[in-house]
Amino acid sequence: MSDLFLARHGETEWSRSGRHTGWTDVPLTEHGREEARRLVPLIRSHRIGASFVSPAQRARETAELIGLHGTRVDTDLREWDYGGYEGITTVEIQAERPGWFLFRDGVAPGPPDHPGETPEQVGERADRMLAKVDAAFANTEGCVVLVAHGHFLRVLTARRLGLPPSHGALFQLATGTVCRLSTEHGRPVISGWNVRPGP
Repeated sequence: MSDLFLARHGETEWSRSGRHTGWTDVPLTEHGREEARRLVPLIRSHRIGASFVSPAQRARETAELIGLHGTRVDTDLREWDYGGYEGITTVEIQAERPGWFLFRDGVAPGPPDHPGETPEQVGERADRMLAKVDAAFANTEGCVVLVAHGHFLRVLTARRLGLPPSHGALFQLATGTVCRLSTEHGRPVISGWNVRPGP
């Protein structure tokens, strides 16, 4: 099996300030665009069999700036639905709810069209996405690239490694970085994490 590359989108105003950005379609900053452009050699030096991207504009623009072609938009790659915590920082949430931790506690209920997700629900989406990744590996040659969001990709990594969704907390993931999931002796491993090109 070839490698699975995970690219987190570049910086946005909300990611820079620590605001939870689920369904809000915040664009990349100019710095975020430059972060995306710098990923080109990390991705394009590999043979790409398939690529998928979240429907959010920050992810789609990142995929375009990386130079991915024929990328499939997939709603299972959208970011965690933060419900009532959309647009709010962890510090603000913890002021009202001391000790709150996303990967353990989930989110407060939101509006009907964005009620929020539990860690387990995000894990179910990650499992669906991984099934599509495995189907792509079976039907194409080369690596698979996913361009998406920090919290979702952390959960997806946990699930790829056979861990519960809450263990996504172990994998800090910065904007404008690439991660590489490989196999060793037939078992999934992390072979690169939070990789940025050198100066």
